[in-house]
This record gives sequence, C-alpha cells and structure tokens, in this order.
Amino acid sequence: MYTQAMDTLGKDAEAKPRTVRCAEDLQKEEQFEARIDAGEFIEAKDWMPDHYRKTLLRQISQHAHSEIVGMLPEGNWITRAPTLKRKCILLAKVQDEGGHGLYLYAAAETLGSTRDQMIEALHSGKAKYSSIFNYPTLNWADMGSIGWLVDGAAIMNQVPICRCSYAPYARAMVRVCREESFHQRQGYEALLTMMQRGTDAQRAMVQDSVNRWWWPSLMMFGPPDDQSPNTAQSMRWGIKRISNDDLRQKFIDATVPQAELLGVTLPDSDLKWNAERGHYDFSAIDWSEFWRVVGGDGPCNRERLAARVNAWEEGAWVREAALAHARKPASSQRTIA
Repeated sequence: MYTQAMDTLGKDAEAKPRTVRCAEDLQKEEQFEARIDAGEFIEAKDWMPDHYRKTLLRQISQHAHSEIVGMLPEGNWITRAPTLKRKCILLAKVQDEGGHGLYLYAAAETLGSTRDQMIEALHSGKAKYSSIFNYPTLNWADMGSIGWLVDGAAIMNQVPICRCSYAPYARAMVRVCREESFHQRQGYEALLTMMQRGTDAQRAMVQDSVNRWWWPSLMMFGPPDDQSPNTAQSMRWGIKRISNDDLRQKFIDATVPQAELLGVTLPDSDLKWNAERGHYDFSAIDWSEFWRVVGGDGPCNRERLAARVNAWEEGAWVREAALAHARKPASSQRTIA
C-alpha cells in the first residue's frame, strides 16, 4: 500500500511535518484525478489513492473467484455430455474459465495482494463471487443456457472493463472477452440445435432451463443503481463505465430478439417493447432472492465453497512439489543431451 511505502522512505521522510505530508497526498490525488479525467490508464507502479486500490482489488479478486467457482456447474457435466463433440467443447470452455481466473489473479497481485491471501479470503467467506454460480445445473440444456444467458450477461458486463482506468485489468479483459464471446455463441448454437433438431422432450428441456436461468442472469448486473454503494465512485474513477441498470437494460434489449429466433419464451409476462422509451419493459426483479444468495443461502452456496476448499486441500502436495522443484539449483535441473 502507498502508506506502507511512505513509511519505508527513511528518516528524512519521517521528519517532515504531518501537514506537509498531507499536502503532498492532496497534490498526488489531484494529479491522479486529472489523469482519470483525461482518460489515461493507471499502471501498477503509478501512485493511486488507497481506496482506488482497495476497490480494484475487491472487484478483480471477486471476478477471479467467479471464474474459478464458475468451472464447477459445467465441470459437473463433462463426463455426461451427449456426444464426443459436445464433451470436447465443454472441456475446452471449462479450461478457458480456469485460465481467466489465472489472468485475473495475476492482475490483482499487481495491487499488492498475494494469491494465497485472495484464496484464503474466498475460502473463509470474506470474499464473494458471482451469485449465479450458486444455482444447480439440472439438465444438459443448462450448458447451453449458461453459455447464452450467463456468459452473454458476463460479456455485457465485461466489455466496458476493457476500457477500465487500471491498465493491467483492462489488458486482461481483452482476451477474456474474446473467449467469453465464443462461449456465448457456442451456448446459443447448442440450444438452437436442440430446438430445431431435437425431440419434444429436448425442446421442453430447453424451455425449462431458460425459465430457471433468466432471472438469475439479470441479477448478475448487480443491484439497482440506487442500491449499489460502489457504482458511483467506480464510475467516477473509470473502473466501471456503464451503470448496473443500463447494462441490464442493454442485455434485455439484445436477448429478446435472440429468444424469438431460438423459439423459447422468456419467463416474464410483462416483457414488452416500449416504443416511447425505445427499450423493453420488464417485471420487477426479486432482489430478496439476490441478497439471500449473496449472503450464503442459495441452492448451492455451501456445496460450491466446499468443493473449492476440498480441491485446495487435496492439491497441497502439488504446490509443495512445485515449490521444491523451483528451489532446486538450476544446474541440478539440467538434463544431459
């Protein structure tokens, strides 16, 4: 942190009057704000306010946790995929999500936290991940719905982050969004195949899946703007570019025509085009469910967290072996040609 760095500058720094140090901080904050206003990117070694650093660390680490925990609902279906083609696609997608988590953990580490600290925060319940991953995957169509709706909502959320004011996060998101876009298209194609070439039972399976994932997908954008304590400041700093409500509306406007082409009905009787607004109207979201799941009382909260803790504990020997190998002298690691 900035304050820790200041404390290690030496006796001359310590001897400065407190008012001088505060004036220096104010000047740096003014320079920082000027850079934000000018649309400049902030790099890891640049000075930044503590609150900016903490906000980024919270958001990026929770994003990373979401990618890692998000492997679980789909990983559950790899061995039960209906064809070898679908199995390979799903396996590649889950692998992509693991990679996204690693990109994001690396970006968060530039802010001064270690990966072990972030993992500990997840396992202890101090850090959150996206509430969407606390819902169960009950049938194969859920693999398509997650791709179409969940990854579609994620893309809508994440594309603006490619212009985030913090450069390491923005750079990581470029590749993440490219791969998520492919996941979204693959999920939609899987559902389209079932709807156009499948049996009545398969089409019913798709509709049931869409019914279950629609509302949790809308909740992925976060609470309404007037109930989101961090949105205003995050937008001021350029961490967030578009508000929760605007992103949610944009997602709905893009998804309704896709649902019509797919041949499914979105589970909202109030979903209607409003010509005056130029947007779709939709029903009120049950935010009590959102907060209940975020608070740890969702259908799979305990199962998901237990799975991650168990994987971490069972993988301890791998980490220990890797560290032992890294400590070996370089000469002992050479092989004879």
